Amino acid sequence: MAKTTKKHSKITAYNNWGYVFVIPFVVVFCIFSIYPVLRTLWLSFTDLKVMGSSKFIGLANYVRVATDKFFWRAVWNTVRIWIVNIVLQLGLAFLLMMVFSDVKYKFKGLRVFRLVYYLPNLIAATSIAFLFQTLLDWKFGSFNQLISLIYKLFGQQYTYVNWLGNPNYAGHTIAVIQAWVWFGNSFLMLMAGVQGINRDYYEAAAIDGAGRWTVFGKITLPLIRPIMMYVAITSLIGGLQMFDLPYLMVQASSSSYDSVQTAMMYLYRFGFHQGTIQTGYASSVAYMLFLIILSVSLIQLKLFKRKEN
Repeated sequence: MAKTTKKHSKITAYNNWGYVFVIPFVVVFCIFSIYPVLRTLWLSFTDLKVMGSSKFIGLANYVRVATDKFFWRAVWNTVRIWIVNIVLQLGLAFLLMMVFSDVKYKFKGLRVFRLVYYLPNLIAATSIAFLFQTLLDWKFGSFNQLISLIYKLFGQQYTYVNWLGNPNYAGHTIAVIQAWVWFGNSFLMLMAGVQGINRDYYEAAAIDGAGRWTVFGKITLPLIRPIMMYVAITSLIGGLQMFDLPYLMVQASSSSYDSVQTAMMYLYRFGFHQGTIQTGYASSVAYMLFLIILSVSLIQLKLFKRKEN
C-alpha cells in the first residue's frame, strides 16, 4: 500500500511539471489576447478620443453605431462584395472539386494543380493590389487594352472602363479579385474532405451501377457536409473582416471609395486614421461587428445542422 501511494505521488509530481511548461503560453495569451479583448470592451463604454482621460458614457457609443447610416452603408458594401466573392469562390472550388474527385477519371500531377491554385494565398496583399492596379489602370492597363483589341477584331469601338474608379464597377472588381485569391484555399479544403471518404463507398456504388451524378449527390456531397460548413463559416467571417484589398486598391479621394468602404475600413477610420481617431467609438464598432459576425455564423451553423438532420 505504501509503495502504491509513493508511486502515485511521483506520478502526480511528474504531471505537475506540465503546468510549468504551459505557464509561458498562458501568460502570453492573457497579455496579447485576453487583455486587449477586455480592454476594448471597456473602452467601448467610454468617450476616449486618442490618449489621456476618458469618461464612462454607458451605451452611448453603441446607440451611435446603431443609428449611424454610414456604418450600415459600410456593412452593406461588405455584404455586397462578399456575396459576389463567395458565389464565384465556392462555385469555382466546387467545380474543380467535382472534376478532380470524379472516380472515373484520374488526374496526374494533382499536387501541382493544388500548388498553382493555392499560390495567390501566399502572395502579400500589397503585391496583389499593385498587380491589379497596374492591370486595371484606366488608360494604360493591359486589361482595357486587351478588350479594346478584341473589339477591334470585330470592327467595334471600345470605351475604356475605369474599373476601380467607377462606383458601378469597383465593388464587383474587388469581389472577383478576392474570389481569385481565396478559391484555392476552399478547393483544398473540399478536396481534403473528399480524399477522407472511404473508397469502399465508391466501389459499392460502382458495383450497383450508380452514375457519376448519383455518386456525387448521394455519397460525396453528404459526407463532405462538415467541410462545407467549415468553409462556409470561415469564408463568412473572413468576408465580413475584409479590409486590405479595398483599402489598398481604392484611394480615399476616389469617387468609388464610398461604394467599397467596408465595415473594417470604417473601423480603421475611427481607430487609427489621423485626424478622426475616436478610440471609444471605434471599440464599439469592433464589438458591433463581432455581434453581427457571431449572429450570422450561429444562424449559418443552425441551418447546416438542420440540413444534416
